[in-house]
Amino acid sequence: MDKATILFNPNSGRRGKKRDGELNHAIGIIQSAGVRTELTVCRSSQEASDNARCAVADGSDTVFACGGDGTIHDVIQGLAGTPVALAILPFGTANALAHDLGVPLRPSAAAQAAVGGKSGKSKVRRIPLGRIEYEDFNGQPAARFFTVAAGIGVDAHLFYKLTAELKNRSGMTAYYLKAWQLWATHNMRRFEVEYANGSGQRQRALLTELLAVRIRFFGNILRELVPGASLDSSDLRAVMCRTASRNAYLQYVAGALLGRQWDIAGIDLVRCSEVVCRLPQKSGSGAHDDGGGDVHHHAHHEDRVYVEADGELLGRLPARMTMVPDALSLVVPA
Repeated sequence: MDKATILFNPNSGRRGKKRDGELNHAIGIIQSAGVRTELTVCRSSQEASDNARCAVADGSDTVFACGGDGTIHDVIQGLAGTPVALAILPFGTANALAHDLGVPLRPSAAAQAAVGGKSGKSKVRRIPLGRIEYEDFNGQPAARFFTVAAGIGVDAHLFYKLTAELKNRSGMTAYYLKAWQLWATHNMRRFEVEYANGSGQRQRALLTELLAVRIRFFGNILRELVPGASLDSSDLRAVMCRTASRNAYLQYVAGALLGRQWDIAGIDLVRCSEVVCRLPQKSGSGAHDDGGGDVHHHAHHEDRVYVEADGELLGRLPARMTMVPDALSLVVPA
């Protein structure tokens, strides 16, 4: 590590003088290891992605994402496909990726691990990335890379948020009550899925939820959400929910919380290299095929099914998930 760009999200996690002190301490550790550093404050998702691209163009060999999983998500959009490595200084609420990689959760300790401290040198690990194509909220085609998970359906969004993110203590109760109310009353909309399984066969399903997971360990109260999920894996590990039974979801989450795997009717675990999701064709719904296999929907508001990645709400169906090999370098503790 010779030249590092430090991208700091001031909206991530808790705020105040203590956090500013932690950031300065961490930067001091990186500089004292002989690394040239440049600090940039990123106040929006777009700024984080743009500044990561600038860091690549300016010759940085490492970019530190200072924030949570959302900040990391924004930064990797600018680093994917380049040799520039991502390092993490955890300042978020959940820090699921840091948990999975074994990055220390104290920023100063994470900085020490990244530059190689008493515990020995850090190493660079090259991983594939998930990629999701979707329709953004302006109706335009868009695509994002993801490291932790991508979900389709409002429930998947809540499910991810509730289990992976421990919100600031003050707002936790209100947050859970609101989420529970939404979850219990939300009308589950079914969508069509076509996917290529491990042996290359194409299969179809009608689902209420889909969650594709890339990490093994979320940390906090959640253990292994999806058995077999791994950042090194060349495929997606997907939880596919065919059932509209809320009980089945509760059982699955309870199993993950207790570290047990239960066989639950209507919930399948699937390994796949590609997943294509679209709204069901209805006569007179305004859906049409453009001849290239892409289905365009002029969906009514109540027909919309939402898409999220790494806990960030992105847009809506239609969507396609794939894997991109050899896509990102990560600085991890040796």
